[in-house]
Amino acid sequence: MAMLEVKNLDVHYGVIQGVRNVSFEVNQGEVVSLIGANGAGKTSILRTISGLVRPSNGTITFEGQEIQKTPAQKIVASGLSQVPEGRHVFPGLSVLENLEMGAFLRKNREENAQNLKHVFQRFPRLEERKTQDAATLSGGEQQMLAMGRALMSQPKLLLLDEPSMGLAPIFIQEIFEIIKDIQKQGTTVLLIEQNANIALSIADRGYVLETGKVILSGTGKELLASDEVRKAYLGG
Repeated sequence: MAMLEVKNLDVHYGVIQGVRNVSFEVNQGEVVSLIGANGAGKTSILRTISGLVRPSNGTITFEGQEIQKTPAQKIVASGLSQVPEGRHVFPGLSVLENLEMGAFLRKNREENAQNLKHVFQRFPRLEERKTQDAATLSGGEQQMLAMGRALMSQPKLLLLDEPSMGLAPIFIQEIFEIIKDIQKQGTTVLLIEQNANIALSIADRGYVLETGKVILSGTGKELLASDEVRKAYLGG
């Protein structure tokens, strides 16, 4: 059984339809990438999965339970966590306080301390800067902080929205190495990305979106090798 199953999803903003009859699934332990140009509906799909937007049609099933009508905080508590586009760290709070915000639904102090230790092991730069105001971090460090904060809730499924956006190539490489590492530790990942090359290179499977519809799907390798994908997203 798929960990996450999206079936016949429609999302409207007023009269505009942003997502049209989209279906896909994410199995336990996979990295699945949704790729497509700006405006293809990728972020709308992610926001609908995490309960921030209500679909006009279709079902979203997480671990056998339908969640398309569930409040966002309950979805997080059930083991699904999102790193939004543009990072969104809390300015005025330290790096440590930002990470603690990620564990606000978890009341076990010992567990939280253990999770914090793991996050610092994975992102040593955050530990070095733990007392610093999050707003003073570089873009790449803020992306690490946003990912670390999401991991503090020990998600079964991590939703990543455009993690490479606005980052220098060296940071992009590092972020994607970390995503592979997160997968190895047992977390399932749904990744939304315009940078098709790097997203598909780490994906077990991928789906290509265009104007709100899935137009292609396959393994990461198949999509990287596809002429259609190469022409549209990989510059040749």
